[in-house]
Amino acid sequence: MANPMFSSSVLGRVIRYLASVASMALLIILMVSSASLAQELRVPDGESDVSQSDLHSYLLGNPISPPDTTSPRATFESFIIIMREASRIWRHVRDEFDQSGRPFLTDEEKLEIKFVLALIDKAAMVFDLEEIPLTARDRTAIETVLQFQEILDRIYIPPMDDIPGASAGSFLHSSARADLPESWIIPSTNITIARMNAGPRKGHYLVTSDTVEQIPDDYEVVKYFPTKVDSGEDLYDTYIYTPGQIVPPQWFNLVQIGPEWLQNRYGGQAYWQWLGLVLLSVTPIAFALSWYRFMRWRAVPVSAKLRYLRRLLAPIYLILCALVFRYLCENQINITGELMLAVSTISTAIFWGGLAWLSFRLMELIYTWAIRNPALPIESLDASLLHTGFRILSMIVAVVIAGYGATRIGIPVYGVIAGLGVGGIAIALAAQPTIENFIGGVILYADRMVRVGEFCEFDDLSGTIEAIGIRSTRLRALDRTVITISNSDLAKRKIVNFSRRDQFRLRHDLGLRYETSPDQMRDVLMKIRQYLGAHPLVQEGFRVRFKAFGEYALIIEMHGYVSAADLAEFLGVQEEILLRIGEIVSDSGSGFAIPSMTTYLTRDQGVDARKRQAAERHVADLRTGNALPFPDASDDEDAGPFEDVWPPQGSVARRKVEEAQG
Repeated sequence: MANPMFSSSVLGRVIRYLASVASMALLIILMVSSASLAQELRVPDGESDVSQSDLHSYLLGNPISPPDTTSPRATFESFIIIMREASRIWRHVRDEFDQSGRPFLTDEEKLEIKFVLALIDKAAMVFDLEEIPLTARDRTAIETVLQFQEILDRIYIPPMDDIPGASAGSFLHSSARADLPESWIIPSTNITIARMNAGPRKGHYLVTSDTVEQIPDDYEVVKYFPTKVDSGEDLYDTYIYTPGQIVPPQWFNLVQIGPEWLQNRYGGQAYWQWLGLVLLSVTPIAFALSWYRFMRWRAVPVSAKLRYLRRLLAPIYLILCALVFRYLCENQINITGELMLAVSTISTAIFWGGLAWLSFRLMELIYTWAIRNPALPIESLDASLLHTGFRILSMIVAVVIAGYGATRIGIPVYGVIAGLGVGGIAIALAAQPTIENFIGGVILYADRMVRVGEFCEFDDLSGTIEAIGIRSTRLRALDRTVITISNSDLAKRKIVNFSRRDQFRLRHDLGLRYETSPDQMRDVLMKIRQYLGAHPLVQEGFRVRFKAFGEYALIIEMHGYVSAADLAEFLGVQEEILLRIGEIVSDSGSGFAIPSMTTYLTRDQGVDARKRQAAERHVADLRTGNALPFPDASDDEDAGPFEDVWPPQGSVARRKVEEAQG
């Protein structure tokens, strides 16, 4: 570990310089002296297809070059050459950094660490790791490589010439590999190097997946035996019980000078690693609970966009926690073994789950922006249809992302989906009501029977449409209760859509007293027609006729259509029309019949004789001038006193019109 005496002294610089010179000299010796390298690798001298210098240059000089796995010997020899060099550089960088007292690695040291990791990744290419989930494959590969190296350092290795195949670097052609055995087992062990018969590495000799699975148990058996080569240091033990990437950071000194029990081990981890894992697990949960309690006391934003933006915080926090948690566990605390596999699986599942959640929320935010953006012709869109479409698209995107994340942790989601085809008929039968409701909703949208906000009547139900979902439609009844109807049921019903009316029907039967004379009746009919003809909201083609002699009244039928935006406006227009018609009847000297039997105890005054005579004179004048509008009115008939009828005199609407004109 680091000695503070070297942190600021010239002696430290001298040592670093000497170490650099020594490492350079050692590298030159390794590249030039093939005999020394062969002795270190326990490779006997003899004929070889390539020189050891060329092999060293190929395997170590090019970090991305694959190892030679064309024969059992090439696979075995490539692994040994690569790991010897990786171990040497690893120890050199670690020792130099410990003695420097610096808080961080230099750029040169970081490059050397990357080179070591690249060599370890290359060494891992001699293993069949297909059975390990992708999310934990990188970390598991490092541990497998280091454990396998420690096993080889402690067991008997036969001479290289006794291993089938040519030496590493030969890269035998497929024809030359035909005579090789299917597999080779290290004597007195279960370690097997076998030819791959399928997959991207077909035809290459790799350490089998069964052997990879057995390597941790084999290491536990041999780790207490002395090593037969290298410095005798167990690099795997150093790797798993120290933090950081290969080289421990300086803060690890605080752990080393702490209580001795922190260095004790349980379950493949040191006590300080367990404490760090617990702290990393509890901290984000405690912060999330505190944030949740804080947000509960905050006012809910009125704006829908702000509400949806706030909903993005939870998945974003979940994703960040998963990334930071995994980084600290793998690169700082350095959790390893089965626990590392669990941490990687859980953090990856949380990350992809949070990403699916975030995508769902983002689609909701896009919908809110689209539906409220004034630049879009939103009046031509069905808001409910748009919302349902975004909902379905959001669910599809979220499921696809979650499914891909599941494959990263080893769950064969796509295989499960493919297997659903076998039971597709059973699933379709079980989901028939759901599918039927979904199709019913599509029919409602396609035929545009109803839309959100419209007032409709369905057989015995009536109310305003509040929402049309994937499975059902919600209706707000007149008593303010919410009625939910399945889409399939709604699509089959008789739907009366009152909101689609472009005009409102005006139909009334007026009953006048039997004392009304024919000329009085003509005067009333004429004035009502003139009034309705002059009314700007009453459509052409209205009808006002003396229809029948009723049981107790003379019946006038009035029928027409009024242009109005909604029912409330129509009722206001109808109210004014009926009041004016009452005035017309009264001014003509007539009156409305009373639908009851009345006993008069006094002398009946009858109708107003003066008004009656005036009405009769008016009709007589029109008859004399051949202008009597019966049975039909002339095209050039003047509106008379009813020319200015709307808005009515003395009304608020009339005052607003006069103010606008004045």
